[in-house]
Amino acid sequence: MRLITAHRILIAAGIAFFVFYAAWQGRLWTAGGGAAALAQALVSAAVAAGFAVYYRTLKRRWDRR
Repeated sequence: MRLITAHRILIAAGIAFFVFYAAWQGRLWTAGGGAAALAQALVSAAVAAGFAVYYRTLKRRWDRR
């Protein structure tokens, strides 16, 4: 397995984790969890989006080397 393949797998796992965590915190917030749950849901969703953007740029970055 090449290093870039392992890196892509780990980034995809990170995206899945942060999406799951954002959904979990979102459900907690809707059940009356307070502002902390909302903040964690929003930050987790932002991190997942950032990882997704990074994942999409990996091919271009790797081909340059």
